[in-house]
This record gives sequence, structure tokens and C-alpha cells, in this order.
Amino acid sequence: MNYLITGGAGFIGHHLANRLAAMGHHVRVIDDLSAGDPSMLDERVLFTRGDVLDSPKLWTLLHDIDCVYHLAAKVSLPQSILYPRDYNHVNVGGTVTLMEAMRSVGVSRIVLASSATIYGDQKRQPVDEDAAPQLLTPYAVSKFAAEHYVFTLGVHYGIETVALRIFNAYGPGQSLPPAYPPVVPQVINQVLSGGTVVLYGSGKQTRDYVYIDDVVDALIAAGERQHIDHEVINVGSGVETSVEQLVQEIERVTHRTAHVLRNEQQSGGVARLQADLEKASALLDYEPKVSLQEGLRRTVELDPRFNRFLNASRRRDGESGRTPLSVA
Repeated sequence: MNYLITGGAGFIGHHLANRLAAMGHHVRVIDDLSAGDPSMLDERVLFTRGDVLDSPKLWTLLHDIDCVYHLAAKVSLPQSILYPRDYNHVNVGGTVTLMEAMRSVGVSRIVLASSATIYGDQKRQPVDEDAAPQLLTPYAVSKFAAEHYVFTLGVHYGIETVALRIFNAYGPGQSLPPAYPPVVPQVINQVLSGGTVVLYGSGKQTRDYVYIDDVVDALIAAGERQHIDHEVINVGSGVETSVEQLVQEIERVTHRTAHVLRNEQQSGGVARLQADLEKASALLDYEPKVSLQEGLRRTVELDPRFNRFLNASRRRDGESGRTPLSVA
């Protein structure tokens, strides 16, 4: 099979591209490198620098493609509030541009990486795909609009369409920008480096943290399965974890004590979020395999940024005669 992954040098994208390449598929990636890193890609993956608003470049890359994975997007919730036009331009405009290019070239299938932020605050948990959206940020609005554009244009253009609403994905290689970093790598980094972990709100707010290998499993299944046209499907772990519990799990995995500072005046976001996976199980045979503790252990061990802290600790402990740190 021949695949094109937009945003394929990003966190989820490079894991997906490398897995597909290892399976023997031909994989092309387009990424503007605003957040991606092409050095993370397998040498068998064909990388092109560019963005999804460049129609001529898309036309070239889409020839002979069987399925497109559309992951290219701006992803920061707080940033989207400051720059809503940018988020609309890239996340919505880029999606429409891609669909037009797919129509022109004749590509017949797309899997959209959507987001669980579309659900917002839901009283009933776990949340299923029929829950009424609560769009609380421009980012959520842009992903919901992208879903509707994909489905609507898919009908008119004869393109099979699937949208996966991905919950809080984490794992090795996740970017750690100086502003608005994702919570899992941010907490791991702060705990290992001796920094301060800031808990906003009560710290009791929950999220569904899903390890990257499970996300990739779902994406691959969505690209292969038949009879799932026009479906929205949750991808998560199915487990609800509070921010406080996340910090405790990271303490256990790293054998470190977190320096915690609480800021109850600033909102910690929605109160609860947990994925209902019944539809994913039925349509994709999706069953998450990696527990939070195991996923955090893999993240710390496999990510060079975090592993260097552990190696430095082992050297210090060895020199002082103490028992070296174990991550197991």
C-alpha cells in the first residue's frame, strides 16, 4: 500500500510513518517542520518539506496514493485562543485544500486525526461519539469543522472518510515546546530535572492518557478496514486518570519526588474526560494494550531527553557508592 501522511514528522506522524514503513508499505510524508523533526523518520520514508495549503505540492505527492492520513494541524489549545485566524487557516483551510487535491488526483480514502477536545465538559463519562460537542476553544472548533468538511466533501468527491477523535496521546518523541507543552512530557521533564510541577485548578481533573503505540494501532486499522465510511471513532485508553495521579505515577516510574506547586486560581480545564471505546472495539477491533505505568516507563526509557537524566543519576550514584537508580 502507498500512504501519504500530512504532518508526518510530528509526534503521532513519525510513529505512524515508521510503523507503516516497517510493515513494508511505501510512505510519503509532508510536514512544514513548525513542530516536526524529520530526523525521527525511518530512512525508508520519503520526506518532503511543505504544508497542506500548497496544492501543487500535494498533487505531486498524492499520485498513486491509496490512503491519506491527515495529521497536519496546529494543536495548542491556549495558543488557539490568541491566534484563532491561524488555527482556522491551517486546520480548516488546510483540510479543504487537501480534500480538493485528493479529488483532483483521484485518491479515494482519508483518515483524519481529530481530537477529543471537541467534547469539552461532559457530565456523562465515559464519553461516546454521540455526545453533543461542547466547543470551548478555537482549536476544538477547527477540528470539528475539519471533520464536517472531510465528511461533506467526501460525499461529493467519492472519498471514503474516517475521523478518529484522539484523546491525550503521549510517548517518546513528543515535542516539548517552551510555551504550552503537553502535560506528560512536561511533568516528566520537571520531575527528572528537579524543576517545579505546577498543578492548576484542583488537580482532580481527569484525562484519558493513551500511549502512542495504541494510537498507531487504531490509525492503521482505520486505514485498512472496510465499511467504516463517514464514521467518528474515539481512540483512548478507556481509563480516567487525574493530574494528581499522573504526577504520582511519574514519581513511581522515575523514583523521584516531584516538587509540586498548586495554582487553584487558574483553571485546569474540563473536569473529566474518559473515552468510551465500544465503537472502536466494534469497528476497528481496537483494544488498548499499554497501561499508563508501562507507557510512562517506555517514554522515560526510550526518549533520549529523559534517559540522559537517568544515566547522569546512575553515574552520580555509582560514584558515591549508592545503589544506581532503576526505572523498572
